[in-house]
Amino acid sequence: MNAPAQEPAPASTGTPATTADEEAAARAVLNRLRRAQGQLSAVITMVEEGRDCRDVVTQLAAVSRALDRAGFKIIATRMRECMTTREDGEEPKLNEEQLEKLFLSLA
Repeated sequence: MNAPAQEPAPASTGTPATTADEEAAARAVLNRLRRAQGQLSAVITMVEEGRDCRDVVTQLAAVSRALDRAGFKIIATRMRECMTTREDGEEPKLNEEQLEKLFLSLA
């Protein structure tokens, strides 16, 4: 018996379909952002309580690193989408120079 014919892919609606990998990446980014949010709340409390400057700066640096990692993860997971030519033949969302500028904005 022949295998059933594959159905054609649905027409593009302007929003890309998410894959399991993209969903996992989005969850990872959200987890990083929530962790950074909690760290930032702790830094605010430390400042309000007049805690030692070294402790505050150490925690603030951790928040900064967490945000940077989230930003890099967003760029890394979306790089292919941003750089590829669209199905309708339109130019990519970002050219190489724009993507580099975006990436370096996190550095």
